[in-house]
Amino acid sequence: MDTLTPQERSERMSRVKGRNTKPELVVRRLVTALGHRYRLHYGKVPGKPDLAFPGRRKAIFVHGCFWHRHPDPSCPLARLPKSRLDFWLPKLEANRERDRVKRAQLEALGWSVLELWECELTRAPEQLTERIMDFLGPSRSATKHLYPDGGAASAPGA
Repeated sequence: MDTLTPQERSERMSRVKGRNTKPELVVRRLVTALGHRYRLHYGKVPGKPDLAFPGRRKAIFVHGCFWHRHPDPSCPLARLPKSRLDFWLPKLEANRERDRVKRAQLEALGWSVLELWECELTRAPEQLTERIMDFLGPSRSATKHLYPDGGAASAPGA
């Protein structure tokens, strides 16, 4: 039994965004601060990754813990609703299965995939930065600043 009227439920659900969510914006700011450039919601590969790095063949998905059923049992955001489980459980499980299929399709095309969870952004921001840096490697702009000649060692006396 739903605690809201159909009109109230419709209004509430219409506010749920699929793009430019707060967790996604946090990750985008972090990746930009690390000196990386990316494509948003890249439609040329399966799953339309939240951030795509076509030259590196890498993709980042920023998942909401509720909508994508975060498997971590300690995640407080991944709870199931108390009402209408007959509706919610298949819907949320289908989201999880779709994520699994899209990830497999990307990997079959030679792409590396990093999934970030909404709860990770607040629980351990330092670890999040490290995970992203390890996944993406050094930014090309940082390399250019460190090695203006393209990284080639200059000959002594040249």
